[in-house]
Amino acid sequence: MISIASTRDIATCRLLRRRVFIEEQGVSEADEVDDQDEGAIHLLATEGDMPVGSARLLLQAETGKIGRVCVLATHRGQGIGAALIRAAVEEFRRVPGLKKAKLGAQTHAIGFYEGLGFSAYGPEYDDAGIPHRDMMLSL
Repeated sequence: MISIASTRDIATCRLLRRRVFIEEQGVSEADEVDDQDEGAIHLLATEGDMPVGSARLLLQAETGKIGRVCVLATHRGQGIGAALIRAAVEEFRRVPGLKKAKLGAQTHAIGFYEGLGFSAYGPEYDDAGIPHRDMMLSL
């Protein structure tokens, strides 16, 4: 059974991101590692006591930004990514003053996020060598 909860275990979240973004997708360490982890809310998906996915939530004025969403390849296709996004949106709904959730979607995943209520806007752009588009959901 998969459970999702906020965590202060940033090291585990970074390890998951390293495996997915750096090792699997070829994102450079310079693009993956930044200075925003300490002030962020982190969600960790676990199966039993095994970490299998994570997401990072940033608060920016009236906007909650969902980023660094990852699920280990061995656990994809089980709804974990969708559960992480739903948990992120619920986390944002508990923050007074937040009006929208935003994320930068890899273009191949736009349909996935649309299925969760997000709408794409703006032009396609390159982020760490991967095409993305911004997406938003009103809270």
